[in-house]
Amino acid sequence: MSREVRIPTGIAGLDRVIEGGVRDNTTLLVVGSSGTGKSTFAMQYLTYGLEHGENALYISMEEPPEQILREARMLGFNLDRFYEKELFFFHSKGRDFVKLVDEQLPALVEANKNFSVKTRVVIDPLTPLIWAINDKQEQREIITKLFYTMKQLGPVLITTEEHAAPGETIGEDVLIPIYMSDGAVHLTYRPIGGAFNRALEIVKMRATRHGEEVYPYIFVRGMGVVVRTTPLVSAEDMRKYDDLFDKAIRTAADLGASETVLERLAYVKENWSYPFSPKETLQIFFESQGLTDALTREEIARRKEESRPSDIQLDIAELTAKEPATTMPEMPDANSGDAGDEGLIEIEDLRELEELIQ
Repeated sequence: MSREVRIPTGIAGLDRVIEGGVRDNTTLLVVGSSGTGKSTFAMQYLTYGLEHGENALYISMEEPPEQILREARMLGFNLDRFYEKELFFFHSKGRDFVKLVDEQLPALVEANKNFSVKTRVVIDPLTPLIWAINDKQEQREIITKLFYTMKQLGPVLITTEEHAAPGETIGEDVLIPIYMSDGAVHLTYRPIGGAFNRALEIVKMRATRHGEEVYPYIFVRGMGVVVRTTPLVSAEDMRKYDDLFDKAIRTAADLGASETVLERLAYVKENWSYPFSPKETLQIFFESQGLTDALTREEIARRKEESRPSDIQLDIAELTAKEPATTMPEMPDANSGDAGDEGLIEIEDLRELEELIQ
């Protein structure tokens, strides 16, 4: 079975837990409060693409290109050598961004159709656009159009700042972008060992089996963000449970499962990469499909009986023949004249009768 090609993000450690990278023509939203490193994620994402022969478009809604290039140099990323060659900037603010979405970006997409080079897109940050549009319906429409347009160029990374209220996991102001995106990661400050360290959580990743833990990350000059993760499953363990799956597929077939169910089990086997046994998962799935011994034992017996060769005839008389019954010898009739003393049993007391019966 062919697997979908994944595009590396270039963010060290992240690709380990999102099946090797992002899918092409999708949006990845990076959500976090101020100082969590959203712009560093964006620069690192673009730098990796540029260094591997791709083009890049950086849409900034706050900082001008000169400031972005200067901050990139401070992090150890040399974006200057790509500036206005493979790296291009759009700088817009607030309501002016609506015009950019309606006119300039679609024109850019149309012009880019003549080029075969993949283009990475960064929108950093989306926050000013969210704040500039109070009407939620209008906000949703412009974000939908923006995401749709940009995905035609290639994979898109978007940053947005959140302001979560006490008790909120994620701020309400970023719920629409999260909903509209194909993937979303949440950057937070978390107290670990008495200090406040940064951590990453994957909120969603469509069509991707992703890690579900909280992953600490650090900033390393010259490398950027390094997320402390381990692969979901090592290469040598990829086929660790094949025998268990094969047994489950055979069992399902014996229990009368449809071809569709068998195909689904084969697909799960091919794509299972969790670090734990699938036994419990398979048991739950079997129950959901009605594939249990209690429900199908009678059906199995019937099918086995039907599959018995027709030329084998059972001797019903032989199966039903009974052993001759053991009968007590006839006792002579006490009133009969033929009865003799040898046919009578003399019982002296009740105890002797009880012993005889026993």
